[in-house]
Amino acid sequence: MITDKPGKLYIVATPIGNLGDMTPRAVEILRESDIIAAEDTKNSMKLLTKFEIKTKLVSNHKFNESGAAEYFINALLNGQNVALISDAGTPCVSDPGSALVKKAAEHGITVEAVPGACAAIAALSVSGYSAKPGAHDCEFAFIFGGFFPRGGPDAKKTAQKIKNSPGVYIFYESPKRIIKTLEIFAEYLPDSDICLCNDLTKKFERIYRGPPAAVLEGLRANPSAEKGEYTIVLEANEAGETFENLNPSSIESIIVDVMISRKCSIKDAVKYIASEDIYGFNKNEVYAASLNLKKIFLQYIRE
Repeated sequence: MITDKPGKLYIVATPIGNLGDMTPRAVEILRESDIIAAEDTKNSMKLLTKFEIKTKLVSNHKFNESGAAEYFINALLNGQNVALISDAGTPCVSDPGSALVKKAAEHGITVEAVPGACAAIAALSVSGYSAKPGAHDCEFAFIFGGFFPRGGPDAKKTAQKIKNSPGVYIFYESPKRIIKTLEIFAEYLPDSDICLCNDLTKKFERIYRGPPAAVLEGLRANPSAEKGEYTIVLEANEAGETFENLNPSSIESIIVDVMISRKCSIKDAVKYIASEDIYGFNKNEVYAASLNLKKIFLQYIRE
């Protein structure tokens, strides 16, 4: 039965590693709520046990989020308070929860934030990079991209877009893909700066700093690199002269850019561009442009 006074939906941030970061208010809200919507009930049970919280746990993960939202909305409309938590950090930031929040707002249910830890903001705070509008000629303080694309053309396209748009970017990455992602940064964004945070606030917290190649070298030298979650803060300092900001007909300019960035010959640049989907040119087009480029080089040499 729907009551005249619905319950509240609390969005509760939990520690990203160190349980000492749990706020007193978060503990109080979790204890007093009628239901806790948890991304992983088994994982959350460790937290609740630590703080002697005995509130009912109900699963709310990415695979059942839409269906589970109806259950929680019914509970809220019946006057029960629901607290939403993720495995770590602030819910709804690259974690499940937004579907429930949206439905709650649509039903006029009060949604209240209980702020706390967030890996993206924590990593940004220790990066030392200037995160304010106007820095790096960027209109945004920083850009949060969630999890970096899973390799392939999408990852390379994202790296190219970053190269053309200076600023501070934040990404999450899994330990299994971190090496591959850094390899992409080293290839497409060699002049950028990176603050790579691993297991923030935990016992074996580690922060790598420097250009992508140096950070990549540090990762490869660490036998435990494939352990713990990563947060990448990347500072792209200058826009490059690349495919995105060139006239599409000017393949010659792209060839020069690839020759400089990869320190290779015209022949190798042609082969590379023709093989990469992100450029969209076939081998004949690129080869013809390379011949024209050779003519331009000869002209400058004669002059």
